[in-house]
Amino acid sequence: MGEYQLRCVSDRSVQPAYSLACPHDNSLLRADYLTKQIEPKSLPGVWRFLDWLPVQGIIAEAQGAPVTYKSRGLAGELGLENLYISFNGYWPERCAKMPTCSFKDLEAAPTMQRLKERGDNPALVVASAGNTARAFAHVAFLTGQPLVLFVPEKALARMWTTLPAGAGAGAGTGKDTGTSTSHMTLIAVQGDYYDAIQIAEKVQSLPGFAAEGGARNIARRDGMGTVMLDAALDLGRMPDHYFQAVGSGTGSISAWEAALRLRADGRFGSFLPRLHLAQNLPNAPIYYAWTGKEPQAPCSEMFDDVLFNRKPPYAIPGGVRDALQETRGEVYGITDSQAAAAKKLFEQSEEIDILNAPAIAVAALEQAAISGSVQPKEIILLNITGGGVARIKEEHTLHRLTPQITISHWEQAVLFLEGKR
Repeated sequence: MGEYQLRCVSDRSVQPAYSLACPHDNSLLRADYLTKQIEPKSLPGVWRFLDWLPVQGIIAEAQGAPVTYKSRGLAGELGLENLYISFNGYWPERCAKMPTCSFKDLEAAPTMQRLKERGDNPALVVASAGNTARAFAHVAFLTGQPLVLFVPEKALARMWTTLPAGAGAGAGTGKDTGTSTSHMTLIAVQGDYYDAIQIAEKVQSLPGFAAEGGARNIARRDGMGTVMLDAALDLGRMPDHYFQAVGSGTGSISAWEAALRLRADGRFGSFLPRLHLAQNLPNAPIYYAWTGKEPQAPCSEMFDDVLFNRKPPYAIPGGVRDALQETRGEVYGITDSQAAAAKKLFEQSEEIDILNAPAIAVAALEQAAISGSVQPKEIILLNITGGGVARIKEEHTLHRLTPQITISHWEQAVLFLEGKR
């Protein structure tokens, strides 16, 4: 079990186990695990890393896990001898079987388990640009836990699962592909991801609802941190470099925190991997903040809108800036055309389809290889944060989820949810 104390990053003060914020400042909270040397468990999926997950039990049916392998195709194209890929999607030939084709599966399962262990059974409120909502919907179908999702209208195409509505612990066996289950409510928002976040924040403060927490939720961060854990266990050491496309940057904080635990473990190296983060221009607040360049006006259309978070946890204690500073990190601004070319390069060289977001990380890696920011013999970990949608369609039916209501103001959401009680 992942026994731990919850501490503020700023002063290491201990806080109640289910807190989401430090009471005296804006610091992130971090799990301080009793087990200092990780020992993989004989458990399915992400639960293999139970020592460093903030839960006591598991959701056995939630079996998504990162898969680390050594690249041949892309490595050859970029002239890199030790490029390793963490594939977080669906690719059964590589033993990758994330049911929503996104590494959001890694955060949804421990978050839902931790909420269950709270004991009061609130409805979890999640705002998402699509991938996170899809992952939480899948786990809610498995467990029957109450869930409210706020998703921008233009992201609804990403709302699907491989489970029929009503499957799993949610009861029912019908294949209604156009409705939500009784325990899950999908609400479409007229606006962007940030608008969905603002509405969700209003709802989650009401009795009977719980905030998912975003970057402040240790279950989300430590779930995503298993990407670094899996790679280190596979390699026997931490990589020299870590590449990921980011929106809020929570995944990069997760990788950094996992690396800190691995360093303290003592068996995986004493130097932290250098973080290389990538964002899609011009909607790239982390890139502008880190480089000091003048921000361009945001664009309503971008190669991947999943990566646009207007207010990322950048400057707070324990946030993205701290992670970049401690790891001597770098942030890349990637254009739509660069991302499109990188996506094609990866898919042709590795022979698997990927989502748009990880293509931006591939473009950053390509730039780093050309500029010499990474050397040919260095050990590099590239996080492919989603892929295999075309592959999963060969074996599964994707069941579309449609919203029960479309809203533009938070008051509409409250009236609708109160009417369902």
